[in-house]
Amino acid sequence: MARGKSVGSNCVKVAIAIMLKAVILIGGPQKGTRFRPLSFEVPKPLFPVAGVPMIQHHIEACAQVPGMQEILLIGFYQPDEALTRFLEAAQQEFNLPVRYLQEFVPLGTGGGLYHFRDQILAGGPEAFFVLNADVCSDFPLSAMLAAYRREPHPFLLLGTTANRTQSLNYGCIVENPQTHEVLHYVEKPSTFVSDVINCGIYLFSPEALKPLRDVFQRNQQDGQFCLPPGEDSSGLWPGAGTIRLEQDVFSALAGQGQIYVHLTDGIWSQIKSAGSALYASRLYLGQYQLTHPERLAKHTPGGPRIRGNVYIHPTAKVAPSAVLGPNVSIGEGVTVGEGVRLRESIVLHGATLQEHTCVLHTIVGWGSTVGRWARVEGTPNDPNPNDPRAHMDSESLFKDGKLLPAITILGCRVRIPAEVLILNSIVLPHKELSRSFTNQIIL
Repeated sequence: MARGKSVGSNCVKVAIAIMLKAVILIGGPQKGTRFRPLSFEVPKPLFPVAGVPMIQHHIEACAQVPGMQEILLIGFYQPDEALTRFLEAAQQEFNLPVRYLQEFVPLGTGGGLYHFRDQILAGGPEAFFVLNADVCSDFPLSAMLAAYRREPHPFLLLGTTANRTQSLNYGCIVENPQTHEVLHYVEKPSTFVSDVINCGIYLFSPEALKPLRDVFQRNQQDGQFCLPPGEDSSGLWPGAGTIRLEQDVFSALAGQGQIYVHLTDGIWSQIKSAGSALYASRLYLGQYQLTHPERLAKHTPGGPRIRGNVYIHPTAKVAPSAVLGPNVSIGEGVTVGEGVRLRESIVLHGATLQEHTCVLHTIVGWGSTVGRWARVEGTPNDPNPNDPRAHMDSESLFKDGKLLPAITILGCRVRIPAEVLILNSIVLPHKELSRSFTNQIIL
């Protein structure tokens, strides 16, 4: 009896030891302004990239890690019907609890982790992943976990390399090349610091929440000192919960033996703008060759001509004379007419491309229609193909008061008439155009 009890007890300990969780930080409607007008229709984390919602790529990667017990989404979106449906579908597909925890106010990249610490630590996870929703990656989570288990530390950051100029747009990491300890961390420095940048994907031990508590308490003390005379200081200062992982934690703790970096040479990009979403779609479609070949369309007799990597939703109707690809994603209920040429584009739910249209480097919004013989085209802002360290730039839409040439975006339910040209333009939702436009935002 005693021996049997001991074996059972050991089994319980092993089960607890390998328990893992994941947290995906999805932000809120005040973020992602460069993603408009597409983010007017769905929360940015649910925008389809390579045929599935942006954060489904994150969830798929987390679900494949052995010992994953729960996935938590933290943000300050209202839990609307679209988000609720997605969560229910994700739980069924991956057979894992997937829950949304709504912040009462925007709490920064670290504030939500501290605010919901009890839920994150419930069940005693060995460690938990933290992933920003607006990144595209092959998510080397198992490799990060193996590195963490070899040498456990409170914070493990995923890093990659960038060229000297672009590194200024990211969090820069100075590491010890032998131990991979983070010696110095600067968020978006004004001068060159390092070509190793933060990917926004982390693995934290439960002890990582202690420095967040210290920041919270320090913010609370600082806030009370700033209160006007006579103001009640017994309650919590509203800003105390806002914690920035990058500036408040990583920069402060660098060089103290608590933060380490795991370098990857896999795919990675931020998704800050519609142009970067199109680039991320290309990266994910390429990954499907290894991870989801069943999602890629095949050229079949009597079917459309497929060039390169193309995703077609099963409910889409595509004429056999259409030519699709490379790097095309066609959503649910889309109609693609005879003779259509479609390349480097995303066509969203319910859109119609009438006969002989040409759509290049464009996102066609939900329920939009492009008329016969029309041409809708954008100018890609791709990374330099001759620089292996180059990344997608997420620059402002404007420079010197002018719209920068970029991919063309058609908002929800836009109607493009026959035989017109739309070039490098953004068309806001529910517009019915009557002529051609170039380099314009069409209100």
